[in-house]
Amino acid sequence: MNELILVGDRVLISPDQGDRQTKTGLYLPATVIEQERVAQGQVLRVGPGYLMPNPDFSEDEPWAAQKKAVRYIPLQARPGDYAFYLRKDAIEIAFEGKHYLIIPHGAILALIRPDAEDLLQNLSDLDELFQ
Repeated sequence: MNELILVGDRVLISPDQGDRQTKTGLYLPATVIEQERVAQGQVLRVGPGYLMPNPDFSEDEPWAAQKKAVRYIPLQARPGDYAFYLRKDAIEIAFEGKHYLIIPHGAILALIRPDAEDLLQNLSDLDELFQ
């Protein structure tokens, strides 16, 4: 997936798929799931951030070190986060045979960020599989 580059404040998400089941055991059809306003999925990539002019940029001093005319304010979402987002703002794409969603960062309502202990636990679970 190294060829896919996101621009601006956009986030690439792998949406949760599969059957949804209620607490009583009933499976919800896809039409019911599509009507939900909030969806969730794993953040795979993020764009560079919000574009803004660089106040340190100047063309008046040719002898000074060259600075870029623009800079980016980084996004809060990071790859690996689990995001809750507004479904209506999502744009579905197919890339290399898989379906993804691209959403603006402003459509993200909440993030769940795994901490180091969770990541280490996942590694120990993998280690047990290979023994």
